[in-house]
Amino acid sequence: MHQLAIVTGASRGLGRAIATGLAEAGWDLVLDARGATALTTVATALPGRVEAVPGDITDPDHRERLVAAADALGGATLVVNNAGALGPSPLPGLAEYPVDALREVFEANVVALLGLTQVALPGLRRRGGAVLNITSDAAVEPYEGWGGYGASKAAVELLSNVLSIEEPAIRVWWADPGDLRTQMHQEAFPGEDISDRPLPETVVPAVLHLVSTRPESGRFRLPEVAL
Repeated sequence: MHQLAIVTGASRGLGRAIATGLAEAGWDLVLDARGATALTTVATALPGRVEAVPGDITDPDHRERLVAAADALGGATLVVNNAGALGPSPLPGLAEYPVDALREVFEANVVALLGLTQVALPGLRRRGGAVLNITSDAAVEPYEGWGGYGASKAAVELLSNVLSIEEPAIRVWWADPGDLRTQMHQEAFPGEDISDRPLPETVVPAVLHLVSTRPESGRFRLPEVAL
């Protein structure tokens, strides 16, 4: 069966780990990230058909190009909405949170995510595909300093939940990967040692389990997915 995934934010961290896991499992890929050099390096190292489409996910034309690239390879059966923005670092409290920065966080984490999903939906419906939205425990827990980012992820969770009802022809999963040793997480804790966090690769088996077993739409915490 043809399997092709669009993976956003694939040049580093969790996105790169998911892309690697899918490629090694035989998936074709269309990969997105803002940094062309880093994205190309990832893409050329992976097996199978992998196309790098560098650009900013908040750009509507870029989102169209991603889906067009997938269509040229047979069409996406999975969209992994992983790309996102943390916001200011160090993380400010809500009383001091720059409103312009909050708009940018929501544009990247919510608006762009829905925008790409909208473009991909017609093909996903035809192919019985799936959408995997990466969320966070900050969407549901009140962590000091995480109000801006957490609010954007809370929006992603509600959006995903409603989409799962409105689009019965596809699967919609929203997945919390837990705290991972990534550059974004380091930026949230500047100057701190985060080496105790697990590497992103540790949750890839859970992602592969979801896309292969295709459970009903819903929320998953990746470290707790029973393999």
